[in-house]
Amino acid sequence: MRFTPQFLDELRARLSVSEVVGKRVKLKKAGREWKGLSPFQQEKTPSFYVNDQKGFYHDFSSGKHGDIIDFVMETDGLPFAEAVERLANMAGLPLPAATPDAARHEQRRRTLHDVMELAAKFFAETLASRVGAKARGYLADRAISPATQLQFRLGYAPPPPERFALKEHLGKQGVSVEDMIETGLLVAGNDIPVPYDRFRDRVMFPITDLRGRVIAFGGRALEKDVPAKYLNSPETPLFHKGDNLYNHQTARKAAHDGAPLIVVEGYVDVIAMVTAGFAGAVAPLGTALTESQLALLWKMADEPILCFDGDKAGQKAAYRAADLALPFLAPGKSLRFALLPEGQDPDDLVRSGGRGAVEEVIAAARPLADVIWSRELEGGSFVTPERRAALEARINELSNGIRDEVVRRYYRQDLAERLQRTFAPEGGGRGGFAGRGNFRSQPGRSFQPRGGGSANRFAGQGRRGGPIPASIPSGPYQAASPQLAASPIMRGQRSAISRREALILQSLINHPWLLHDHLEEVAALEIAHPEAHKLRAGIIAAFANDHHHSPDPSAQAEKMRADLDRSGFSQLLQRVDRAITTQAVFGAREGAAPDDVLATWNQLVALHRQWHSLLRELKDAELALGEDPSEANLAWLRDVKARMAEVDGTEALIEGFGELSGRFQKSV
Repeated sequence: MRFTPQFLDELRARLSVSEVVGKRVKLKKAGREWKGLSPFQQEKTPSFYVNDQKGFYHDFSSGKHGDIIDFVMETDGLPFAEAVERLANMAGLPLPAATPDAARHEQRRRTLHDVMELAAKFFAETLASRVGAKARGYLADRAISPATQLQFRLGYAPPPPERFALKEHLGKQGVSVEDMIETGLLVAGNDIPVPYDRFRDRVMFPITDLRGRVIAFGGRALEKDVPAKYLNSPETPLFHKGDNLYNHQTARKAAHDGAPLIVVEGYVDVIAMVTAGFAGAVAPLGTALTESQLALLWKMADEPILCFDGDKAGQKAAYRAADLALPFLAPGKSLRFALLPEGQDPDDLVRSGGRGAVEEVIAAARPLADVIWSRELEGGSFVTPERRAALEARINELSNGIRDEVVRRYYRQDLAERLQRTFAPEGGGRGGFAGRGNFRSQPGRSFQPRGGGSANRFAGQGRRGGPIPASIPSGPYQAASPQLAASPIMRGQRSAISRREALILQSLINHPWLLHDHLEEVAALEIAHPEAHKLRAGIIAAFANDHHHSPDPSAQAEKMRADLDRSGFSQLLQRVDRAITTQAVFGAREGAAPDDVLATWNQLVALHRQWHSLLRELKDAELALGEDPSEANLAWLRDVKARMAEVDGTEALIEGFGELSGRFQKSV
């Protein structure tokens, strides 16, 4: 036991509860006690009390109670040992060493930490000097302000012909060459007669541990013709890259305070996210995510969000992380995945769209199960029973790799239901939207239109929705027929908002209460028109920000329109109204009975899904006929077009609600 009861008692004796708590809470004397506002939840009347004589605090609003160690653990999100170490440092009380060897080892680490601190100060001073002008220009181009540079302690390693600038500087401070080599600051070896500086002409990013001590550096080259754009410190007694995260200390505190924990790919991405207001951003250190880093993430949050670049490399990184996480899933512990728009990283997104653009990407993050499902369907063709059986076998194998029995059982159930919905025969399936030719309509290609933006980068299903198998998009469709080219998916921004999408949006605007039970379904719908996609995001945001929903449906609708107007959606609302050429569907307009609203909503969503499914099947049928002009493929194409014509007829009557129901039921 490192911390004996005697040591802990001495610590409590040296620090009063009011002294420790007073650093976080404004306390006022109240008789023999102190009182203040709760640090654990918002309140207007003080209900938080501190008693120095008894050595504890008590919060009547939350029921939390404890001593100084409990308080630091609760407010700073620290484990017991770190809380004790922080308090011991505050009290000036030396920490006990477990053994003489441990004491010597700890002293050695302190010496190396001192060396790294001196190096960080040298790099920061060089960045601020005349020599650092080029580096400051690079940082300015990346919109990293001087204040942010100071916040992250950025620096600069002098350019060639300097090879010994840091070595000579630290030597003057009394640092030995051996210590410089051991910390990875110098390059040495049998074939190197004179050790020299590892980092030269690079912007320097200090990497710290959970106590804020510098343990390593990442260096970004300023010249293009260098072997490695980013260079990290090697493995040292202080630094093991697979066991650390960039910005770990700050992100842990932010996550404890309720900020989302977001994993991005690089140093500049982290800085951009923090600058945009996402303090819980971290990054691996030059490697793919490791098991140790995954464990660190789960200590901070139950469902960290992995935010990858919107390119093939980002997709592969998402899949690697999903495979890494599967065996270690536990009840409540999982991952979510968000892909950025194609060709953008978090830094690009922040600079182009600000916090709002990042929030949209984060809001669209998909669960781990969706990513696994998408990956297994990507690029596959499941037109035969044997191929579908092979898919089922792969999915079962993935589920079997989950070590926790309870999570494994639920994954088996979830993936089995997805298989059932996707490959249900005509008229079957839990979702009820499979329709004719469904086996051929699920080839596993990328089904998400580009015009939909980033919110549906991982296409999925609503909680009770029909089949929407999808993979991470690899490219837009190429129209193979006038019918496909004229569809809303292909027309994209050039088209008006379709009546169907307009009616869906109008239903949500006039009846916000639908979002209570159908939020996941709404978020998962494929929206072809980018303006309609933006309005959907605005509707969801307005609903989420309304914490006091009025029980009056008319008041809800009025507030929804007012909130959308304030958010700059006035013109979009007008476009939605113009897209509906007659009076609104009875169940979509204001004042309709809830049962009529719900019936209309279910029919609109089902019709919308069927249309998108048929468009995808049309593309597959045309490709199949082009590759093999057989009678079977020609019959398939004609069958798809006939079903599309039937849905077209249904859509033509969509605004005549009385005729919609009977015709629609026949079509599905």
